[in-house]
Amino acid sequence: MRHLFFLNKYFIKYKWRVLPGVFFVVISNIFGVVPAQVMGHAFNLITDNITIYRLYNGFDRQAIVYDIFGYSLLFFGALILLLYLFRGLFLFFMRQTIILMSRHIEFDMKNEIYAHYQKLTLGFYRRNNTGDLMNRATEDVNRVRMYVGPAIMYAINTTVLFCLVIYFMFSVNTTLAIYALLPLPILVIAIYYVNTIINHKSEKIQEQLSRLSSFVQERFSGVRVMKSYVREAYAQEVFAQESNAYKRNSMSLVKVQAFFYPTMLLLVGISTILTIYIGGKQVIDGAITPGNIAEFIVYVNQLTFPVTMLGWVTTLIQRAAASQKRINEFLELQPDIKTGKEEISLNGNLIFKNVSFTYPDTGIEALKNISFEVKQGHFLAIIGKTGSGKSTLANLIMRMYDTTQGEIEVDGKPLKKLNLQQYRSQIGFVPQEVFLFSDTIKNNIAFGLDTVRNPQVEQAAKDAAVYDNIIGFQQQFETMLGERGITLSGGQKQRVAIARALIKAPKILIFDDCLSAVDTKTEEEILRNLGRLMKGNTSVLIAHRISTIKNADKILVLDEGRIVEEGTHDELLKQGGAYTELYQNQLLEEENL
Repeated sequence: MRHLFFLNKYFIKYKWRVLPGVFFVVISNIFGVVPAQVMGHAFNLITDNITIYRLYNGFDRQAIVYDIFGYSLLFFGALILLLYLFRGLFLFFMRQTIILMSRHIEFDMKNEIYAHYQKLTLGFYRRNNTGDLMNRATEDVNRVRMYVGPAIMYAINTTVLFCLVIYFMFSVNTTLAIYALLPLPILVIAIYYVNTIINHKSEKIQEQLSRLSSFVQERFSGVRVMKSYVREAYAQEVFAQESNAYKRNSMSLVKVQAFFYPTMLLLVGISTILTIYIGGKQVIDGAITPGNIAEFIVYVNQLTFPVTMLGWVTTLIQRAAASQKRINEFLELQPDIKTGKEEISLNGNLIFKNVSFTYPDTGIEALKNISFEVKQGHFLAIIGKTGSGKSTLANLIMRMYDTTQGEIEVDGKPLKKLNLQQYRSQIGFVPQEVFLFSDTIKNNIAFGLDTVRNPQVEQAAKDAAVYDNIIGFQQQFETMLGERGITLSGGQKQRVAIARALIKAPKILIFDDCLSAVDTKTEEEILRNLGRLMKGNTSVLIAHRISTIKNADKILVLDEGRIVEEGTHDELLKQGGAYTELYQNQLLEEENL
């Protein structure tokens, strides 16, 4: 239960829903128990009046007795109906307070978890898969909601009803109460044991369902690869195997439930039989009235629900505790990167001072003692082999990670002291793996801005050389994109992502090898537009093609995390080193093409 203590702050927040809810539970149960006593009196009335009615057989007064008897039964019937109406009314109030409170807590928790996810750094998302993160914010929160709502409601309801029924039973006749309750401990043990089995089997079903859903989702996402390799039949076979496993687990659960419910009804039936048998002997002895037997039968049936709920509530609490533990593990995590307080209006001067970086989750040393400077308005290009540390360098400028050693300065101020949100809002970043949202092209381009006008979107599309492609679509800028932008080609996705960065009018623009899927002519057009748009601002461009970066003010050549060469295109060619080798190799490839 210690993991569930986290929820106490919500109970305090919604105390004016909890307290009335408890009150409504008590009142509704009082109105639920009292009808049993009314039924007892009504039953006694029937037995007594039948005897009196027979005594007046053949007399005029028999009709009067009959009328009084009829009106009395009508009164008791109306009274029972009224009591149950009041019970129903207070049950409605109970659900309106406690269940609605659970929905409010669910809303608050989901928002708190999502807000915390937003604060966590890129390294966190590298270490955790998306499915698990989603599960904690949905399935786990739902299980906690079942605890703060139904579990608490039924726990209070069960306790109050149990206490009231036991009190009234023993106040009528102790012997009969003991016999009537005799099978209930067996029922409690059976329910607890069976609920444990049901819980275990339900968990297996949930796990299998998750595997089945993940399999289907992955195959839908990779449908083009599946069709290219003609693996539809194999996928169907695997899906059938997973479905059969889900069916077996579900059937196993159904068998347990099919055995459990008749057993429960049998024990309740035994309790009812004991009540009638022992109660009948008590009536013969004159200890109780026949109405008391009817009253006890109602009590026994009323106790069946609380006892059944006992096992269910226990299961809900166990599940909620396990889920809350998983949620707490993430909520207790602190972001690796702490934002600074100093705000800055960027000019675009960047200095790397002996910067080294090792990825904490893999231990790979991506950068080793990197030092360079970029002045405002300059065009810095970075080139190197795959795995040389180019993308890592871009991530460090964005402060997606903190340096392991050394320091990065922006406009003469340490990057770690700057307000991250305000700093990143002035940077345009196009990552190597372009990600577009399942939204319109217009909204994808305008993603980085709170308010945007159509002319801005259109101009950004023109600057990214994608305007003509968009106009060719039937819905133009209102065209809805599929998952991860699957509607567009690779080059179109890259250019939409470039437009998304350009519309911000950034002070620093970072391109992480985002022109790889663009043809040479389009690339030249984009670069010309960049030269015009970024005049006076800083550009950092990571590329594999030398044709992309030959006009840069400074080129860094990386190899195994180190700067092996530095200079302009012409200066590097004169050195005859790694850059020259790359240049000559690319010339040969172009000639062969």
